[in-house]
Amino acid sequence: MQLRTDLALEAREFVDEKEEGVVVKEEEQDGIKISEIKILNQKAAKKMNKPIGTYITAELAPLTDNLRDGDSKAEYIGKLIEPLLPKEGTILIAGIGNETITPDALGPKSADNILATRHITGELKHSLGLSGLRSVAVLAPGVLGQTGIETGELIKSVVESIKPSAVIAIDALASRSLSRLGCTIQISDAGISPGSGVGNHRLSLNKETMGIPVIGIGVPTVVDAQTLALELIPEAKLSYQQKGLVSPRGEQMIVTPREIDLLIERASRLVGMSLNCALHKGLSVEDFCLLLA
Repeated sequence: MQLRTDLALEAREFVDEKEEGVVVKEEEQDGIKISEIKILNQKAAKKMNKPIGTYITAELAPLTDNLRDGDSKAEYIGKLIEPLLPKEGTILIAGIGNETITPDALGPKSADNILATRHITGELKHSLGLSGLRSVAVLAPGVLGQTGIETGELIKSVVESIKPSAVIAIDALASRSLSRLGCTIQISDAGISPGSGVGNHRLSLNKETMGIPVIGIGVPTVVDAQTLALELIPEAKLSYQQKGLVSPRGEQMIVTPREIDLLIERASRLVGMSLNCALHKGLSVEDFCLLLA
């Protein structure tokens, strides 16, 4: 069995600290711990099991326990996202996942909290006093089982039609640690693999497949049961019977918090508002709440 994680921060823990091609920076501000990991070459990418790119991880107080300072957190995370965005052009935001499966609903729920502005142009923009808005399109493409179309195919079709300067893909992730569920946000310029959080990997969304930069944003909502078992009991001591218990009939099992509904509600609002802050300068979280009402 193999420890499974979508977080570069956790993958880094299994690699030699002096590994060439991996650069790590850490800082803490206002109670938020920020880790920036840069994977610079293919050798490091293979060892980390992650594509070349920059991975920024924000570790927060648990979203299910903490109601305070939500707006300031969104503004702060927005500042982490902003440097990864192209300076000009339309941004296409794709909220990936299945809204009917709660641990996988982060993407579509986040899309509900994002201000779409591509249709607000010309005189309408000026008359509403919103001339500073950036052009943003928002898409919740559903999943293959709902539409019969690969998520990547749908997003690529929209990219070819509206020609954005970048795609931002939001999706649920898997962690190897229960302690990181609902209190970690990963931002990456290496794209994302739809369905990774629930173990249903589809066509990757990245610059190679889309033809434009793809920024991936995710929050871990599940832990793979096999990975959790290996965390609790070393593989050498894990009996054949125990291995069967965490993977009955060869089926993959996942573990998610009891408060998953609340986690998704708060995480999706935080991700959505952080993107609004990153994209539309001069407006506050309160302004976005009014515009989205």
